[in-house]
Amino acid sequence: MPQPFDVPIRDEAIRLGQFLKLASLIESGSEAKQVIGAGLVRVNGEVEERRGRRLVVGDVVEVGGQAARVSDTDAGDDLPW
Repeated sequence: MPQPFDVPIRDEAIRLGQFLKLASLIESGSEAKQVIGAGLVRVNGEVEERRGRRLVVGDVVEVGGQAARVSDTDAGDDLPW
């Protein structure tokens, strides 16, 4: 697994499709639907096929050779952009 970078969220949870876009792991909601449906997304090491999967702080999402961790703190310089 690649080293995850932290992506802060404002609320207690976020949906998988929203998080993929927030973390810049995908570019659009339609792309989220495609990669999730194709089984290309892993949450905490397991394939996830539900775009509405609820993520909480500490969850790690992997797609396309990148990994992002849901965080509740400032991301600092860990963001890839």
